[in-house]
Amino acid sequence: MQAHDWFRPVAAVVGAVLSYLFGGWNALLGVLLAFVVADYATGVLAAAVEGRLSSAVGMRGIARKVMIFLIVALAHLADTVLGDSHMIRDATIFWYIANELLSIVENAGRIGVPIPPAISRAVEILRGKGEGQATER
Repeated sequence: MQAHDWFRPVAAVVGAVLSYLFGGWNALLGVLLAFVVADYATGVLAAAVEGRLSSAVGMRGIARKVMIFLIVALAHLADTVLGDSHMIRDATIFWYIANELLSIVENAGRIGVPIPPAISRAVEILRGKGEGQATER
């Protein structure tokens, strides 16, 4: 028996669990994953530039990102109870993508990256529509 023979069965189990939790992989989940990673990375960069890099804050950020995917999984499970659509899951993912985009743009501004006016306006519109609907990020 090879030392790496454990990989395939473990990968199969992990894939099955993730498929059950998220309803399979699609482009929306891929985009959400990319935005979550980009937000975390830009947050770390902004904190480093500002001299406020902290492992405790970083760990809290990771916990928040894990919670995003837990909430998406719960939204998918709610969808399975209501029928075979992904309406709640997809709406949840869209909301988190918009939220992560806002955070990425804010982090870029903290770093000193100039933000194109069109993006600034879109962020202001999104921020205005989202006020009072969610708790502090």
